[in-house]
Amino acid sequence: MSFILGLNREIIGFTAGNDVSSRDIEGENPLYLPQAKIYEGCCALGPSIVTVDEVGTEPKLRIECKIFRSGSLVFEGSTNTSQMKRSFEELRSYLCRHNPVPPGSVCLSGTGIVPPDDFSLEDRDLVEISIEKIGVLRNSVRRL
Repeated sequence: MSFILGLNREIIGFTAGNDVSSRDIEGENPLYLPQAKIYEGCCALGPSIVTVDEVGTEPKLRIECKIFRSGSLVFEGSTNTSQMKRSFEELRSYLCRHNPVPPGSVCLSGTGIVPPDDFSLEDRDLVEISIEKIGVLRNSVRRL
């Protein structure tokens, strides 16, 4: 789940976000997490933006993730934004505390659904992240 900031750094909307990490880089050392997220195609957003007028500033929405390989479901998980450790407002406040943050910035709130450690995405896998009231974000995996 991602939030979008407005002109005054307030939360104006939400969308789905698929924040993919390179597990082999991340697994070597937790300090390598930033390097595991900077390659081409590691983040997708969409399919739509819902405003705070539609869902409020702290929406409680179900999130599901499904991964398909050759048409077969190989992973499925779900969570709810009510299970987040920090509120969207806490995340926004921390982000904006000492940083110039331009309007339209998008902040991904963290990983709520994680496949098992022995699972890796493969070329041509299809990842679907669905969030009620937002829609389904679909990404095909491509090895670059």
